[in-house]
Parts: sequence; structure tokens; C-alpha cells
Amino acid sequence: MRELLSKIGIPVNEKIYLKNPESGDLGKRIIVGSIDLIDEIGFDAFTFRKLAMAIDSTEASVYRYFESKHKLLLYLTSWYWGWMEYRLVFATANIQSSEERLNIAIQLLTEEIKEDISFSHINEVKLNKIVISESSKTYLTREVDQENQKGMFSGYKQLVQRISDIILEISPEYKYPHMLVSTIIEGAHCQRYFAEHLPRLTDVKEDEDAVTEFYKEMIVKTIGIAK
Repeated sequence: MRELLSKIGIPVNEKIYLKNPESGDLGKRIIVGSIDLIDEIGFDAFTFRKLAMAIDSTEASVYRYFESKHKLLLYLTSWYWGWMEYRLVFATANIQSSEERLNIAIQLLTEEIKEDISFSHINEVKLNKIVISESSKTYLTREVDQENQKGMFSGYKQLVQRISDIILEISPEYKYPHMLVSTIIEGAHCQRYFAEHLPRLTDVKEDEDAVTEFYKEMIVKTIGIAK
């Protein structure tokens, strides 16, 4: 099973990169090193020169894969959303109940992330922290409309669509499924960040995962699922 999982690849829009970083050792080192460095110093302080030094390579070599650090961040977040969709599909594959599939989806969207042995060169825990703190910088830009037209946010939109479809199976008349799903994702990220850094802005409970339980309760009340 582990050998089979090791062959799984997460697709990322080819327009994001100049050369696929999954195609060789240097590309994978760029991804590993960028995750480590952004997690350590933040995206604003991150540069390709610092990355090249960290992975014992050259700045020019990094530019052969990505034209800018913005595109590198787009790659990391796109990979993350693709990985989340992969986890969701895998976890719900043989489950008939829409309510149970939605419950699993909310669990996956809001829980604390653990490393996935299927992708040994990606530290999903660190990547999750980057997505929480930095992912808005991929779309709060003047180029967002052009990048959207090129499909650079398709991974995030596919994940939202997949869960929206489950909501509509349960409540076909519900008018705001996409808004609800994206609110849960972004809200859960904020609450995780608050719990770590600004705990008086959230509710930290010692005996439960308050973030996950809050959003499970919210979706039950919002679309009227019977407990």
C-alpha cells in the first residue's frame, strides 16, 4: 500500500511554474526548502536568494522553475488544495450517506493537520501553517482576475465545489453552498491562528477540538441536518 501511495501525484496547473518541480531532485529541494524557509521567516522576508543559500543551489536555478516568489506561493497553495481534495475523495469513496460524507468533509477542512506519509518530501504541517498565514497573498492582488482566467485557483475552487455538491444533496434548496464552504475553510484557518496567537479572540477548550466542533455545529444549524 505504501508503495502504491508513493506514486500518487497532486496535479498543479502548469501555468503556475516554468518547470515542474516534481520532475527532479532540485525541484523537490526547492519545494522542501521553500516550505521550511517561509515557515521560518514568513513570505514577506522570503527571497529566492535566501532559498538558494538554504538549499545549496543558485538563485538562477530557482528562477528556472518559478518566475517569481508569488508563483511559488501559488504553487504551494495549489498543491495544498489538491492534497485536501485527494484526502476528501479517499476518505469518502465508499460512503453512501451524504450527511456522513459532509461530516467527514468538515472534519478534514477544520482539523489540525498531520504529516501524510504518501508525500514524503512535503511537510503538510508546515504547509498548513503557510496556507493559514500567507495564502490570501495569492489572490489579494491586482493580477487576481488574469490569474483566475488562467485557472490558477482551480484547485481551491474544485475543493469548494465538491463539498458544495454534498451540501446540495442534503439540502437542494440551500442558496449559498459555495459561500458556506469557503467561509468554513477561511474561518477555520483564522480560528486556528487565533488559538495559537490571539486566544482571547476564540474559544480554546482542553477537552475538545473546539474549531472542528464549532463548524460541525454551525453547518448542522445552517442547512438543517437532523442530528
